[in-house]
Amino acid sequence: MKVIGVGVGRTGTLSLKAALERLGFGPCFHGRHVLDHPDRLPIWQSAARGEPVDWARLFHGYRSTVDWPGAAFWRPLAAAFPQAKLILTVRDPDAWYESVSKTIYRMFGSDGEQAVEQARRIVPGLDVFTSFHRQMIWHGFFEGRFADRAFAIDAYERHNAAVFNEAPSDRLLVMSPGAGWKPLCEFLEVPEPDEPYPHLNDPAKFWARVQARVAESRSD
Repeated sequence: MKVIGVGVGRTGTLSLKAALERLGFGPCFHGRHVLDHPDRLPIWQSAARGEPVDWARLFHGYRSTVDWPGAAFWRPLAAAFPQAKLILTVRDPDAWYESVSKTIYRMFGSDGEQAVEQARRIVPGLDVFTSFHRQMIWHGFFEGRFADRAFAIDAYERHNAAVFNEAPSDRLLVMSPGAGWKPLCEFLEVPEPDEPYPHLNDPAKFWARVQARVAESRSD
């Protein structure tokens, strides 16, 4: 493991995943990859219960990780991979809350929407992933109170503050939206690509990916 993304979901993590893979630090694990390794789900569930896990086994085949669920376990991950660099992606708290509300909370944290329920029925493993997502994020990280905007934003800001205060400064990069390649490449000591930095995190693209996954499952 070379790079650990310690920023929570909807802070530019998918864009960072694409950037890391472009720079040679892939494959990069993202929350969506939990579905790709159903055999590892019991290990994630053990981690969510606070039990010791074999992090090297859990991330076998990956050179970096971003987003949840990894970000929720940034402390043990940083200890398990002491040479890995840490990247904290951040954004305006209100914009972050709005983005989460319109995407992953609708998809995994709430009930009742026809399109969401249909996706859970059609995409293999999505129901199990949703259950884990709720255990770890909505009932764990947000203590079942994400709908309380002030509480959720406070949880987000406490996470960022903990990383900033506890992570060794020589291992940590804090990235905001629009930072581009330069700070990332300087931090990782690699050349800047001659192309725009990826931008993959807007809500429209999120739901387009969900629709594509549903269509793919229907055709199988």
